Amino acid sequence: MDLASATASLREKVGTQSGLNTTLKFDCGDDGVVLIDGSAEPNTVDNHNRDAACTVALKLSTLGDLIAGRLEPTTGFMTGRFKVSGDMSVALKLQRVL
Repeated sequence: MDLASATASLREKVGTQSGLNTTLKFDCGDDGVVLIDGSAEPNTVDNHNRDAACTVALKLSTLGDLIAGRLEPTTGFMTGRFKVSGDMSVALKLQRVL
């Protein structure tokens, strides 16, 4: 999965109301970022690298596994497939989005 596909998939999953009510960034390093702005009305998903309440650092392939449902967020965190910084309560809401 490339960044454009991941962004489009997340945009579809998030819709206009994700229930996040804050910002969440998936930082895929050199491959780029996907930022979900759940505080915007309607919610937005884009690739602008700006500050977020919570950042999930992961490989693009891991993001693809999360989006496709091949990896549960809790399992990914517990096995070290991604790291979370910032507001951990936002990361716990990943199940709603994915």
